[in-house]
Amino acid sequence: MGIVVPLTLLLIVGAVASVVLLRRQAGVYAVPSGLDAEVEANRWVVRLGGSLAGLRPGADEAAAEALAEAAGRHHAARGQLAAARTPAEYALARKTAVEGLQYVSAARTALGLESGPPGADADDEAEDRTARRLRGVHGRFGVTA
Repeated sequence: MGIVVPLTLLLIVGAVASVVLLRRQAGVYAVPSGLDAEVEANRWVVRLGGSLAGLRPGADEAAAEALAEAAGRHHAARGQLAAARTPAEYALARKTAVEGLQYVSAARTALGLESGPPGADADDEAEDRTARRLRGVHGRFGVTA
């Protein structure tokens, strides 16, 4: 009778440990990384929207084109964010918003304004191998690899 209680406790602890191990292997505990990706993407989309607020190109064609591109990226990033369910989809929305911020920076430069606070280029997470740079060509803007 004295061995039954410790043996029962040992079996219960073993069962709990095996359930925890199986859930970790199945990816049940991977949800926070998806939430982190969602929060990060949302932060960049909101930042792009805030950067677009109040900027008016006036008669400057280059600034108008850059702001139109930035607004298009903002619209696309919002759509991607709404439809995203995986970390990779959230990363795509973040990347689109970062591209939009690059266009906003180019528009501000074309308008003779400071490029603004440190943008995506200053953020370590935004620096990845596929980052694109913005360049002006004859007053027209395009994204190059």
